[in-house]
Amino acid sequence: MKIQDMSIKQGLELKVRVKPGATGDSFAINIGHDSENIAMHLNPRLDSNTIVFNSLSGGTWGDEIQESNFPFRRGEECKFYISLNNEEFYIKLPDGSMINFPNRLGDVKYKYFDVSGDARIIGIKLK
Repeated sequence: MKIQDMSIKQGLELKVRVKPGATGDSFAINIGHDSENIAMHLNPRLDSNTIVFNSLSGGTWGDEIQESNFPFRRGEECKFYISLNNEEFYIKLPDGSMINFPNRLGDVKYKYFDVSGDARIIGIKLK
C-alpha cells in the first residue's frame, strides 16, 4: 500500500497497525519523499528475527542498522508509533521498547508512506 501527499512531519505521531502474514518472511514500512528517497526503511525479517533499518537517497541504499530485539510473530497484529525531527526517527515497537534511527535525509516533513511485503494494514492514524 502506498500513500503519497500525506504530511508526516515533526510534531505528529504516526500509528501503524499491521498484521504480518502467517507464512511470510518479511514486510517493510517506508517513509520518505518518494520511492527513490526513503528517509526510514523499517524491515522486520521474520525468517531471521531481525529488524533492519536503512535509508535510500537518490536510489542508493545507505548502511543497514540491525536491531535484535524482535517483538513480532507471524499472523499476529502489531502496532508501531513513529515520530521524527530533523535528526532522528523515534520508533516505539509493539513490545513498548524504543528505537532511534538517524534521519539521514534531514527533513522534518515527508509525504510518502509505503507498507510492502507480507503484511496487511489494519489501520493508520496520524495525530
